[in-house]
Amino acid sequence: MPGIIDENVRFHLKIRNGDVGRYVILPGDPGRVPLIAERLDNAVQVAQNREYNIYTGELCGVKVSVCSTGIGGPSAAIAVEELIDSGADTFIRVGTSGGVDLSVFGGDLIIAEAAIRAEGTSYEYIPNGYPAVADFAVTSALAEAAEKLSENEPGKRFHVGVVHSKDSFYGETNPERAAVCDNIKSRWDSYVKCGCLTSEMECAAIYSVGLVRSSYEKKIRCGAVLTALWNAERAKQNLPDTYCNSSERAITCAINAIKLLIERD
Repeated sequence: MPGIIDENVRFHLKIRNGDVGRYVILPGDPGRVPLIAERLDNAVQVAQNREYNIYTGELCGVKVSVCSTGIGGPSAAIAVEELIDSGADTFIRVGTSGGVDLSVFGGDLIIAEAAIRAEGTSYEYIPNGYPAVADFAVTSALAEAAEKLSENEPGKRFHVGVVHSKDSFYGETNPERAAVCDNIKSRWDSYVKCGCLTSEMECAAIYSVGLVRSSYEKKIRCGAVLTALWNAERAKQNLPDTYCNSSERAITCAINAIKLLIERD
């Protein structure tokens, strides 16, 4: 798009080459970015536009950035695309989710090793039947960090497995609002039977961008740590649950995982 795209400035993020590090933490909420940036050394805001708020600082003397993605796959994919164009190659999503498997309680951490592609963005990147999977090194670092932060109590555990990525938040919480509610409920029941841990909205898109950009560029590594806020299936069955509104443990997990990756890289 001549006259619209400036090769020196990313179109949506408004960042330039050198503004971000190779390691990037990806929260959804722009308001969560400065809270995460407080965990970095010498962090400064480098850009803010639309849903994208970007800070860059250091961990272990290495440049690390934090960039919000907004809600859903399309905006998350844009963020990852433009961050890769700016030099980043390792991404950790820090987000919230609703528990699905009965083993998950509110407050538990979920390390997403793969995502069910129940959204639309991933289909613009990878073909039908190809899985949206996380990078093994990133997933391993997150699991190691999560284990040190966890206890064997409801709301304090961690899980590693498959998550559900969707486009409609209310398709999960109020499927009867949709004209295709029977389809939504049928698919949801199948995910429950297969042991899906939790439901969220960005992992499939982020992983898909990472997979396809790795195919012709440098290795792009993506992973995610999610906080379960509550468990929808436990609520349906009137089972006890714990409730959580804090992402502090997930943020700490992501920070510690990046430290491990820096050491190993």
